[in-house]
Amino acid sequence: MPNEATLVIIKPDGLKKSLTGNILSRLSETKLKIIGARVMVVEEELAVKHYSHLKDKPFFQELIKYITGSLHGENRVMALVYWGKDAIQKVRDIAGATNPEEAEPISIRGAYGRILTNGLYENVIHASSSPDEAQREIKLWFEPDEIVYELYPTKIIVAEKSERKVWA
Repeated sequence: MPNEATLVIIKPDGLKKSLTGNILSRLSETKLKIIGARVMVVEEELAVKHYSHLKDKPFFQELIKYITGSLHGENRVMALVYWGKDAIQKVRDIAGATNPEEAEPISIRGAYGRILTNGLYENVIHASSSPDEAQREIKLWFEPDEIVYELYPTKIIVAEKSERKVWA
């Protein structure tokens, strides 16, 4: 299996419960490289694009509230790109099953996840499910210059009259 990239998101409940260090320690067992990392607020537009494949599911709106932080009063996530041999499967193995009750107790989701009374899985972490999904998700969550390896083809554009925030 060649080297590949995968997106990992430590979700708002993971940050609110101060599980970031524990989760990163568990992920370090994969011996993969972190090649991109951001702590960010997830706007609804990004959440809808990220979960677009689930838009027809009855739990879609709750999922959007979850990832944007409105369920927990904590609107930060940590998005990471891991890279290496068999990265997607290695991360998914440590993350555990999507349903925390079906996840191995030693997995991240088994140890820290729970199911809410409305049936929503609070599973603390997102992990890409396939190479195609990883590419789609990484391109949604990161700009090319936020990743230390050039994963996918890029192009240079000239943006006139663009604004950006700089330190005062």
